[in-house]
Amino acid sequence: MNRSTMPLETLSQNCDVAALAARRSIRWQPGLAAQSGPVWHSEVFASANHAGGAAAALALALDDWRHTPRGEARETQDCRAILWVQTREAARLTGRPYRAGLPEELRHRVIHVLAEKPEDALFALEEGVRCREIAFVIGEVSGNPRALDFTASRRLTLAAERHGVPLYLVRLEAARDLSSARMRWEVGCAPSAAPVWNAQAPGAPVWQAELFRARAHPPGAWLLGEEGGRLCAGRKRGPDGEGEDESPHYNWTGGLQQRRRSRAARR
Repeated sequence: MNRSTMPLETLSQNCDVAALAARRSIRWQPGLAAQSGPVWHSEVFASANHAGGAAAALALALDDWRHTPRGEARETQDCRAILWVQTREAARLTGRPYRAGLPEELRHRVIHVLAEKPEDALFALEEGVRCREIAFVIGEVSGNPRALDFTASRRLTLAAERHGVPLYLVRLEAARDLSSARMRWEVGCAPSAAPVWNAQAPGAPVWQAELFRARAHPPGAWLLGEEGGRLCAGRKRGPDGEGEDESPHYNWTGGLQQRRRSRAARR
Protein backbone atom coordinates (compact mmCIF):
# COMPACT_ATOMS: atom_id res chain seq x y z
CA MET A 1 0.00 0.00 0.00
CA ASN A 2 1.51 3.32 -1.03
CA ARG A 3 1.07 6.63 0.77
CA SER A 4 -1.60 7.82 -1.64
CA THR A 5 -3.90 4.90 -0.78
CA MET A 6 -3.06 4.69 2.91
CA PRO A 7 -6.08 5.54 5.11
CA LEU A 8 -5.92 8.76 7.09
CA GLU A 9 -6.39 6.78 10.30
CA THR A 10 -3.17 4.86 9.61
CA LEU A 11 -1.28 8.04 8.84
CA SER A 12 -2.43 9.64 12.10
CA GLN A 13 -1.29 6.56 14.04
CA ASN A 14 2.18 6.55 12.49
CA CYS A 15 2.73 10.29 12.66
CA ASP A 16 1.75 12.74 15.38
CA VAL A 17 0.55 15.54 13.13
CA ALA A 18 -0.31 17.83 16.05
CA ALA A 19 3.16 17.44 17.54
CA LEU A 20 4.83 18.19 14.22
CA ALA A 21 2.66 21.27 13.71
CA ALA A 22 3.41 22.52 17.21
CA ARG A 23 7.15 22.11 16.70
CA ARG A 24 6.99 23.85 13.33
CA SER A 25 5.29 26.87 14.93
CA ILE A 26 8.05 27.43 17.53
CA ARG A 27 9.97 30.56 16.65
CA TRP A 28 13.72 30.50 16.79
CA GLN A 29 15.35 32.13 19.80
CA PRO A 30 18.78 31.99 21.45
CA GLY A 31 19.28 28.92 23.60
CA LEU A 32 16.78 26.83 21.66
CA ALA A 33 19.32 24.01 21.39
CA ALA A 34 18.67 23.25 25.06
CA GLN A 35 15.15 22.13 24.09
CA SER A 36 15.39 20.75 20.56
CA GLY A 37 19.12 20.14 20.12
CA PRO A 38 21.50 21.90 17.72
CA VAL A 39 20.90 22.35 14.01
CA TRP A 40 23.56 20.31 12.30
CA HIS A 41 23.87 22.32 9.07
CA SER A 42 23.28 26.06 8.76
CA GLU A 43 24.14 28.61 6.09
CA VAL A 44 24.76 32.33 6.62
CA PHE A 45 24.59 34.63 3.59
CA ALA A 46 26.46 37.90 4.03
CA SER A 47 28.23 40.68 2.19
CA ALA A 48 31.99 40.61 1.69
CA ASN A 49 32.21 44.29 2.69
CA HIS A 50 32.35 43.31 6.36
CA ALA A 51 33.05 40.27 8.51
CA GLY A 52 29.53 40.20 9.92
CA GLY A 53 28.75 36.85 8.31
CA ALA A 54 31.59 35.03 10.06
CA ALA A 55 30.90 36.84 13.34
CA ALA A 56 27.21 35.93 13.24
CA ALA A 57 28.03 32.32 12.34
CA LEU A 58 30.40 32.12 15.30
CA ALA A 59 27.76 33.65 17.60
CA LEU A 60 25.15 31.12 16.46
CA ALA A 61 27.64 28.27 16.81
CA LEU A 62 28.61 29.30 20.34
CA ASP A 63 24.96 29.70 21.33
CA ASP A 64 24.15 26.15 20.21
CA TRP A 65 27.36 24.75 21.68
CA ARG A 66 26.79 26.31 25.09
CA HIS A 67 23.17 25.12 25.28
CA THR A 68 23.51 21.64 23.80
CA PRO A 69 22.49 19.05 26.42
CA ARG A 70 25.28 16.68 27.37
CA GLY A 71 24.88 13.27 28.91
CA GLU A 72 26.07 12.53 32.40
CA ALA A 73 28.72 10.21 31.03
CA ARG A 74 30.41 13.04 29.13
CA GLU A 75 32.81 15.50 30.69
CA THR A 76 31.31 18.71 31.97
CA GLN A 77 33.89 20.80 30.13
CA ASP A 78 34.06 20.40 26.38
CA CYS A 79 37.69 20.77 25.31
CA ARG A 80 37.30 19.71 21.68
CA ALA A 81 38.87 21.70 18.84
CA ILE A 82 37.11 24.16 16.51
CA LEU A 83 37.69 23.81 12.75
CA TRP A 84 37.61 27.00 10.64
CA VAL A 85 37.88 26.49 6.86
CA GLN A 86 38.26 29.32 4.33
CA THR A 87 38.87 29.46 0.63
CA ARG A 88 41.72 31.76 -0.31
CA GLU A 89 39.25 34.12 -2.00
CA ALA A 90 37.07 34.30 1.13
CA ALA A 91 40.13 35.07 3.25
CA ARG A 92 41.13 37.81 0.80
CA LEU A 93 37.69 39.41 1.05
CA THR A 94 37.11 39.35 4.81
CA GLY A 95 40.45 38.36 6.37
CA ARG A 96 41.53 35.40 8.43
CA PRO A 97 40.29 34.69 11.98
CA TYR A 98 42.09 36.89 14.51
CA ARG A 99 42.82 34.71 17.51
CA ALA A 100 43.22 37.58 19.97
CA GLY A 101 39.76 38.81 19.04
CA LEU A 102 38.04 35.45 19.52
CA PRO A 103 36.32 34.47 22.77
CA GLU A 104 38.94 33.46 25.31
CA GLU A 105 37.60 29.93 25.55
CA LEU A 106 38.29 29.37 21.83
CA ARG A 107 41.62 31.06 21.17
CA HIS A 108 43.76 28.02 21.90
CA ARG A 109 41.60 25.44 20.11
CA VAL A 110 40.91 26.90 16.64
CA ILE A 111 42.32 24.91 13.71
CA HIS A 112 42.45 27.15 10.63
CA VAL A 113 42.49 25.63 7.13
CA LEU A 114 43.13 27.78 4.06
CA ALA A 115 41.95 26.03 0.88
CA GLU A 116 43.03 27.00 -2.61
CA LYS A 117 39.82 25.90 -4.33
CA PRO A 118 36.18 25.42 -3.27
CA GLU A 119 36.57 21.69 -3.88
CA ASP A 120 39.38 21.57 -1.31
CA ALA A 121 37.30 23.56 1.18
CA LEU A 122 34.32 21.19 0.79
CA PHE A 123 36.61 18.21 1.35
CA ALA A 124 37.99 19.79 4.54
CA LEU A 125 34.48 20.65 5.76
CA GLU A 126 33.22 17.12 5.24
CA GLU A 127 36.24 15.61 6.95
CA GLY A 128 35.76 18.03 9.83
CA VAL A 129 32.13 17.12 10.51
CA ARG A 130 33.12 13.45 10.46
CA CYS A 131 35.55 13.98 13.36
CA ARG A 132 33.93 13.69 16.79
CA GLU A 133 36.90 15.46 18.39
CA ILE A 134 35.70 18.73 16.83
CA ALA A 135 32.99 20.72 18.61
CA PHE A 136 31.74 22.54 15.50
CA VAL A 137 32.93 23.61 12.04
CA ILE A 138 32.80 27.06 10.45
CA GLY A 139 33.35 27.46 6.73
CA GLU A 140 33.65 30.51 4.46
CA VAL A 141 33.11 30.27 0.71
CA SER A 142 32.67 33.14 -1.74
CA GLY A 143 30.11 33.25 -4.53
CA ASN A 144 28.27 30.23 -5.92
CA PRO A 145 30.97 27.75 -6.91
CA ARG A 146 29.91 24.90 -9.18
CA ALA A 147 31.30 22.39 -6.68
CA LEU A 148 28.81 23.54 -4.03
CA ASP A 149 25.71 22.11 -5.67
CA PHE A 150 22.75 20.43 -3.96
CA THR A 151 24.51 17.05 -3.96
CA ALA A 152 27.54 18.45 -2.16
CA SER A 153 25.29 20.28 0.28
CA ARG A 154 23.38 17.08 0.97
CA ARG A 155 26.62 15.22 1.65
CA LEU A 156 27.59 17.84 4.25
CA THR A 157 24.18 17.69 5.91
CA LEU A 158 24.14 13.90 6.17
CA ALA A 159 27.71 13.74 7.47
CA ALA A 160 27.05 16.43 10.11
CA GLU A 161 23.84 14.75 11.29
CA ARG A 162 25.39 11.29 11.37
CA HIS A 163 28.47 12.27 13.37
CA GLY A 164 26.87 15.00 15.50
CA VAL A 165 29.21 17.85 14.55
CA PRO A 166 27.40 21.11 13.60
CA LEU A 167 28.45 22.98 10.46
CA TYR A 168 27.97 26.73 9.91
CA LEU A 169 28.79 27.69 6.33
CA VAL A 170 29.20 31.39 5.50
CA ARG A 171 28.28 32.26 1.89
CA LEU A 172 29.93 35.54 0.87
CA GLU A 173 28.30 37.51 -1.97
CA ALA A 174 26.28 34.44 -2.93
CA ALA A 175 22.83 34.02 -4.41
CA ARG A 176 20.26 31.85 -2.63
CA ASP A 177 20.70 28.61 -4.53
CA LEU A 178 19.46 25.11 -3.74
CA SER A 179 20.75 23.70 -0.47
CA SER A 180 19.88 21.04 2.09
CA ALA A 181 20.95 23.25 5.02
CA ARG A 182 18.40 23.03 7.84
CA MET A 183 18.60 26.76 8.62
CA ARG A 184 19.52 29.55 6.20
CA TRP A 185 20.21 33.11 7.34
CA GLU A 186 20.73 36.45 5.59
CA VAL A 187 22.93 38.62 7.83
CA GLY A 188 23.85 42.29 7.68
CA CYS A 189 25.29 44.86 10.05
CA ALA A 190 23.07 47.05 12.25
CA PRO A 191 23.86 50.22 14.27
CA SER A 192 25.40 49.48 17.64
CA ALA A 193 24.18 50.95 20.89
CA ALA A 194 26.44 53.52 22.53
CA PRO A 195 28.46 52.12 25.45
CA VAL A 196 27.07 52.95 28.88
CA TRP A 197 30.31 54.33 30.37
CA ASN A 198 32.06 55.88 27.35
CA ALA A 199 29.92 57.38 24.60
CA GLN A 200 32.99 57.83 22.36
CA ALA A 201 33.93 54.14 22.37
CA PRO A 202 32.66 51.72 19.72
CA GLY A 203 29.54 49.82 20.73
CA ALA A 204 29.05 46.08 20.83
CA PRO A 205 28.41 44.49 17.40
CA VAL A 206 24.81 44.07 16.32
CA TRP A 207 23.56 42.05 13.35
CA GLN A 208 20.35 42.22 11.39
CA ALA A 209 19.51 38.58 10.70
CA GLU A 210 16.71 37.16 8.57
CA LEU A 211 15.88 33.48 8.90
CA PHE A 212 14.41 32.83 5.46
CA ARG A 213 14.42 29.02 5.57
CA ALA A 214 14.24 26.61 8.49
CA ARG A 215 13.13 23.03 8.76
CA ALA A 216 11.57 23.30 12.20
CA HIS A 217 10.82 27.02 12.64
CA PRO A 218 8.86 29.69 10.76
CA PRO A 219 10.88 32.43 9.07
CA GLY A 220 11.45 35.76 10.76
CA ALA A 221 13.85 38.66 11.31
CA TRP A 222 15.87 39.49 14.41
CA LEU A 223 18.44 41.90 15.77
CA LEU A 224 21.24 39.82 17.24
CA GLY A 225 23.73 41.00 19.82
CA GLU A 226 25.67 39.85 22.84
CA GLU A 227 25.24 40.72 26.47
CA GLY A 228 27.13 39.10 29.33
CA GLY A 229 28.73 36.57 27.03
CA ARG A 230 25.36 35.29 25.78
CA LEU A 231 23.58 35.75 22.47
CA CYS A 232 20.49 37.97 22.72
CA ALA A 233 17.86 38.67 20.10
CA GLY A 234 15.01 41.06 19.47
CA ARG A 235 12.46 39.90 16.93
CA LYS A 236 11.36 42.51 14.44
CA ARG A 237 7.77 43.23 13.62
CA GLY A 238 6.15 44.83 10.62
CA PRO A 239 7.12 44.83 6.93
CA ASP A 240 9.48 47.77 7.40
CA GLY A 241 11.32 46.01 10.25
CA GLU A 242 10.53 48.68 12.82
CA GLY A 243 9.66 47.81 16.40
CA GLU A 244 10.74 44.94 18.63
CA ASP A 245 8.81 42.59 20.84
CA GLU A 246 8.48 43.57 24.47
CA SER A 247 8.91 39.99 25.64
CA PRO A 248 11.06 39.60 28.79
CA HIS A 249 13.31 37.31 26.74
CA TYR A 250 14.50 40.31 24.76
CA ASN A 251 15.95 42.37 27.58
CA TRP A 252 18.87 43.23 25.34
CA THR A 253 16.74 45.22 22.88
CA GLY A 254 14.76 46.64 25.77
CA GLY A 255 17.99 47.96 27.27
CA LEU A 256 18.95 49.36 23.88
CA GLN A 257 15.68 51.27 23.63
CA GLN A 258 16.04 52.51 27.22
CA ARG A 259 19.51 53.91 26.49
CA ARG A 260 18.21 55.63 23.36
CA ARG A 261 15.37 57.22 25.33
CA SER A 262 17.80 58.36 28.03
CA ARG A 263 20.08 60.04 25.48
CA ALA A 264 17.08 61.72 23.83
CA ALA A 265 15.87 63.04 27.20
CA ARG A 266 19.31 64.51 27.99
CA ARG A 267 19.27 66.38 24.70
